[in-house]
Amino acid sequence: MQNHNNTLQIQWQQYENPQALPATEQSLLQAAKDAAEKAYAPYSNFYVGAAVLLASGEILSGSNFENAAYPMCLCAERSALANAISTFTEGIVRTMAITVRNPKQVIQTPAAPCGACRQVMVEVEYRQQSDMQVILQGERGPVYVLPSAKVLLPFHFDGSFL
Repeated sequence: MQNHNNTLQIQWQQYENPQALPATEQSLLQAAKDAAEKAYAPYSNFYVGAAVLLASGEILSGSNFENAAYPMCLCAERSALANAISTFTEGIVRTMAITVRNPKQVIQTPAAPCGACRQVMVEVEYRQQSDMQVILQGERGPVYVLPSAKVLLPFHFDGSFL
């Protein structure tokens, strides 16, 4: 039996600051930053905001909500997607922006979503049968723009396996 070595590569765009983004993406990232300000993070002090842009032009957001029993926390990404899907059941999510903040230090590197959020984001793409662009930024610094949630979770599980 022969072994095969494989390589996985991902591509994303990097912008030096949000002002380099198109106006719509700037507004979406600002909505994510506004959502981060509403986060409830008394244990970690790690505030996360997410905002989604629907095909209709609607922007909806969500923030993380911590719990002393950590597994019961709600992530901003899933909060924003639940908001969008429950408000506009047939809405198509075109873009999601995610940003983070920590009052103890300025985060200048984009932080990617946790594994559970990545899986839910891929499920949304599967459900709507189209990709969603993902925009990531720390509190400051560069902005990463990825063409799909699948880039964040290349070996994803979806309904095609069932």
